Amino acid sequence: MTTILQQGLPLAPWMEDHMMRLPGTGPIALADWLQRDDAFAAQMACRDRLIAERTAEVHALLPGAEAAAAELHDLVLAHLDAAPGYAQAPGAVLRPDGVRVPLDGPPLLVAGRLVQEDLCLLDKAEGEAEHRLVGAILCFPSNWTLSQKIGRTLGRIHVPIESYDAGIARRVQRMFDLIRPEAPVMRANLIVYAEGDLFNPRPEFERHTPDPGTGRFVRVERQTILRLPETRAMVFSIHTWMVALSALTPEQRARLAAVRPGAFEPA
Repeated sequence: MTTILQQGLPLAPWMEDHMMRLPGTGPIALADWLQRDDAFAAQMACRDRLIAERTAEVHALLPGAEAAAAELHDLVLAHLDAAPGYAQAPGAVLRPDGVRVPLDGPPLLVAGRLVQEDLCLLDKAEGEAEHRLVGAILCFPSNWTLSQKIGRTLGRIHVPIESYDAGIARRVQRMFDLIRPEAPVMRANLIVYAEGDLFNPRPEFERHTPDPGTGRFVRVERQTILRLPETRAMVFSIHTWMVALSALTPEQRARLAAVRPGAFEPA
């Protein structure tokens, strides 16, 4: 997989203490739900290849979640209707990179070819205590595999993460229960990588953890949580930035050295 890097990071979660604590969420405007950056064309070409060649690895939809997937598809189109660079025509959308995307395919696959974000659908059936992953288009997984997580609850999904304890699980579930369609929230994470692959699925408990001093890249995921107004399903979106250490500002590098001491290659 070709390494795709952005020129810089507009979001550096380690610069804000509250963003480094779970769940570390804050409100965003609905208009800011989806993002586009300088790696758009390269990331979208990569997404096109993965969707065409490895469909079963990057896409899943459980029976009963079809209505939520269709609603998410329509919400993405509505959002792009006001986004610069997109042109909508009968049966297709022209992306800012000039690629024509037909709209007659499975809803999540179509949405996954239109935006840089990976999109996960979670729903909570009547009588259940937690939301469950019921569908996703996941082209850029970081240390997890869609086939292992589909159908599982939030708590079960996060079992490999030691800091995701019972208290955090209760707070996250309560947040999911209270989110309103007009008021999405956002969080971000930080991952040190020795390799630059965006498509990095791994089995549970097998994480990409570079040896000390071997980190070469900084991966940041902007994660948003949004409620669909009709089906009431939740959308967990992931916008991924990958940059070389040299792309950070001096302030970002200094703070990162304190947060992840010894993680990176010597300058």
